[in-house]
Amino acid sequence: MAGRIPQQFIDDLINRIDIVEVIDSRIQLKKAGREYTACCPFHNEKTPSFTVSPAKQFYHCFGCGAHGTALGFLMDYEHMDFVEAVEELARTLGLEVPREAAAAGTAPDRSQPLYDIQARAARFYQQQLRNHPQAGRAIDYLKRRGLSGEIARDFGLGYAPPGWDNLLQALGDSETHRRQLLEAGLAIARDDGRLYDRFRDRILFPIHDRRGRVIGFGGRVLGDDTPKYLNSPETPVFHKGRELYGLYEARKAERKLERLLVVEGYMDVVALAQYGIRNAVATLGTATTREHLEQLYRIVPEVVFCFDGDRAGRAAAWRAAENALPVLRDGRQARFLFLPEGEDPDSLVRQVGREAFEARIGDSVPFSEFFFEHLQAGVDIQSMDGRARLVELARPLLNKLPAGVLRDLMTARLAELTRMDPGRLEQRLGMAEAPASRPDTPRPAAPQGGQRHSAVRDAIQLLLHEPALAARVEERTTLAGVDLAGVEILVELLELLRARPHLRNVGAILEHFREHPAERHLWKLARSEPISPPDGRAEEFDGHIRLILKQAGEARWRQLQAKLDRDGRLPPEELAEWKTLVRDRARPTPTAAKE
Repeated sequence: MAGRIPQQFIDDLINRIDIVEVIDSRIQLKKAGREYTACCPFHNEKTPSFTVSPAKQFYHCFGCGAHGTALGFLMDYEHMDFVEAVEELARTLGLEVPREAAAAGTAPDRSQPLYDIQARAARFYQQQLRNHPQAGRAIDYLKRRGLSGEIARDFGLGYAPPGWDNLLQALGDSETHRRQLLEAGLAIARDDGRLYDRFRDRILFPIHDRRGRVIGFGGRVLGDDTPKYLNSPETPVFHKGRELYGLYEARKAERKLERLLVVEGYMDVVALAQYGIRNAVATLGTATTREHLEQLYRIVPEVVFCFDGDRAGRAAAWRAAENALPVLRDGRQARFLFLPEGEDPDSLVRQVGREAFEARIGDSVPFSEFFFEHLQAGVDIQSMDGRARLVELARPLLNKLPAGVLRDLMTARLAELTRMDPGRLEQRLGMAEAPASRPDTPRPAAPQGGQRHSAVRDAIQLLLHEPALAARVEERTTLAGVDLAGVEILVELLELLRARPHLRNVGAILEHFREHPAERHLWKLARSEPISPPDGRAEEFDGHIRLILKQAGEARWRQLQAKLDRDGRLPPEELAEWKTLVRDRARPTPTAAKE
């Protein structure tokens, strides 16, 4: 198993790569002053709001908020995982990605054996589909469903023959392997401890994660057994509420996906692929969850839900709509395709063909239309009482939508339907608020004598833009004990920059804070320039550090003074500390940044 990529290599890669070249080779950039601009590739827009900074080595869209380094761009635009993105950037520089050997005493990756045993199982099932004496039944079934050998190969379809222990006999040659088969859900334990195969006399659909690793299986019965479809159970590597069948295959088939179609079954995904529709995915016997949707919207701006047009199908569509509400930020779209009665995607595409099926997708119902159609079905909006009821039904749902254009437009539509003044309606919905400045716009300097930024916040911002300033701080231990908001991030950033002085740009620094709780705040600080000119930043930074220590001392003095007032005395060590702090308080307050 390959070891991890050394962090030093990743740092050097970000330092050496030119983000402008990486992005310009994929979307056309236009020079605009010191930066480059383009229409954002992550949401639809006519006026460019996507900027790329060669100095900071990151991109940011003021429209949808997308941002990142060259690594992040490849992950979002090309749908690569982190390792794939590192390997792609290294390839452009002609570098080979090194790997670290596992350190002595390091605990092994507990999940890797599960990936390995399921990959072996997938190969076994595929061999059985080709060679088993009874595989003809499975092949005949697949042919009747109109599937070719190429599609069966692309999706890795297999066959679990009849019998209780075919897989166990093939792979369970040791106690370790039998235990792995059990943990992976490929085997089931009887009450007496003996094992038997979970999948028997079924066509097998391997389920892949985004890196292409087999994490589970779905099995379609060939005989009269129940259930008709059987999934792998939850395991350490397989979670039904997160995974989507066919997503890996869709990303592999189409380099730049524009939309994804969510259907209900394995055969729907495979049948649509047979007809050239390679952008379908299926949930694994569960409703579409918020985690599913976040995963889909990281890849495409539009998701189309495909359901039966009957009552059960519309109920499932409404559950999907409710789960979609919190993730429908600006630039994301959801639509609903309802099929004729008695049809599923598999049967319909065989009946009408690819072009007609794709035309139906294009004519699918927009989210907002389905939303209000569903809510109006239970009320009489011709009556005053009915319109009031509609507002009450919509209130908790609209409040789940992220603030943005879609929520504004849907609120306006509700105002039309209920014949209410939009401003009054917003108040009723609890949406009215004082206008706020756009969060992505750099904050202007406060007027002289006005409210200052936090010294901690400004020190962090200066470090992001001038990493060499970290060497000026000798009070790291003292700072580590300071009880002020954000100090823990300041200390973490100082320690990173002192340990890795080769980090030369903002992008390289921020890569270390990927998926960190403070990542969003650091990106916000990185986007705006410090107010002071470059030649005055060292003095400003020193002032911030002195002020932070002064504020920390003041807070500690108040704590000790309260104890002294309460108890009338202090232990000798705390009394000495109190006296030192009293002397410090008598000194002038250090000057921080001039705003």
